[in-house]
Amino acid sequence: MEKESLTQLATLSHPQRMQIFRLLMRRYPDAVPAGEIAEALGLKASTNSVYLAALREAGLVTQIRHGTSLHYRAETATLQRLMGYLLNDCCRGRPDLCPPLPVKDGPDIMDHRKYNVLFICTGNSARSIFAEALLRDMGGDRFNVYSAGTRPHSELNPYAVSLLAAKGHDISNLRAKNVSEFQGPEAPRMDFVFTVCNQAANEECPTWEGQPVSAHWGMPDPVTAEGTEAEKKLAFQQAYGGLKNRITTFTALPFDTLDRISLQAAVDGIGASDLENTPA
Repeated sequence: MEKESLTQLATLSHPQRMQIFRLLMRRYPDAVPAGEIAEALGLKASTNSVYLAALREAGLVTQIRHGTSLHYRAETATLQRLMGYLLNDCCRGRPDLCPPLPVKDGPDIMDHRKYNVLFICTGNSARSIFAEALLRDMGGDRFNVYSAGTRPHSELNPYAVSLLAAKGHDISNLRAKNVSEFQGPEAPRMDFVFTVCNQAANEECPTWEGQPVSAHWGMPDPVTAEGTEAEKKLAFQQAYGGLKNRITTFTALPFDTLDRISLQAAVDGIGASDLENTPA
């Protein structure tokens, strides 16, 4: 175990290899194409390949082939063993010297409080706006719902607004917002943070106050859809339908019976599911 752990620590000690691993952790449980990793981090394809090979050899990532494309996923079991080695072997299991990081308990609905949920995308003009409107209507009085963008557009996408109105959602208070609005001392403390586009999940974001449960629920971007007017509208309909199904599953979770670890696994499972292919 010591030799294996030293190899893993040496692998992660390289700044760019660490960048790749952190990106894959933010995208977990996604398996991310090698080309997308290289583009997100500004790496040459050959350099990216070398770093991914080193991470794979150390057991920190797994490789999955989809056709001719290679995808990579963080190997969380390896990370857990590494952390266990550092805490139990190096620290000799002494909590006074190496206390484990505090883990916030799962949300407690016994007090019937509302839970703050934030959906993040890059532009905050379509997918995150869909999620905000859907959870606000489907969650009843159990949630305060927000959305934001890492680089928000000045206006919401007109196709998205039209679809929400047609579905009967209140669009009067929807607007594009910067994620910085939710990171100040006066901002609401989030219980859940979800990224709904890959680009936003690929970006480095500050640690959220209060350790909210977070997950990546990546959806294809309908704004980039090309073709006829009908084909473009269909792309928005599919994104709306996929998010509706995921939020339906989320609102049905038994929050009062799940601890934090179980809740994290549940929201990760929602993100890894193929619910987005189900019609609205």
